[in-house]
Amino acid sequence: MSIEVLNESGVDVDVNRLAALSRFVMDRMRVHPLAELCIKAVDEPTISALNEQWMEKEGPTDVLAFPMDELRPGLVNEEPEEGVLGDLVLCPAVAEKQGATAGHGTEAEIELLTVHGILHLLGYDHAEPEEHREMFGLQDQLLAAWRSKP
Repeated sequence: MSIEVLNESGVDVDVNRLAALSRFVMDRMRVHPLAELCIKAVDEPTISALNEQWMEKEGPTDVLAFPMDELRPGLVNEEPEEGVLGDLVLCPAVAEKQGATAGHGTEAEIELLTVHGILHLLGYDHAEPEEHREMFGLQDQLLAAWRSKP
């Protein structure tokens, strides 16, 4: 897998850990081993501009997902599709605020946002209650598995 993590946020981010988490999630979701993902950590003005441009919403947000080849999770007895998964844009400054509010800190929040963003790239959504249950349940399972691995 080709996973590129760029930190343009001005905040210290463990890019190697983010790459490892992304690889873990993509493996668990049976994404093709040659799939590509780019994660960029940015500051609040940058994510605010992207949020307005692409989502038509004002102000900073935590994560934006830009799918490319519309890859979907692979099935057990099926060869996964090769291609570009897409781009994630994270804002560590927003993650810091949300992590403090949630009581689990910035790093845990960045991990949550990374998993959440990858699931969006794989076609998951949470607009409807059933979709929300499925996506957040899967997100919780993936994070628990990641945090319990040796």
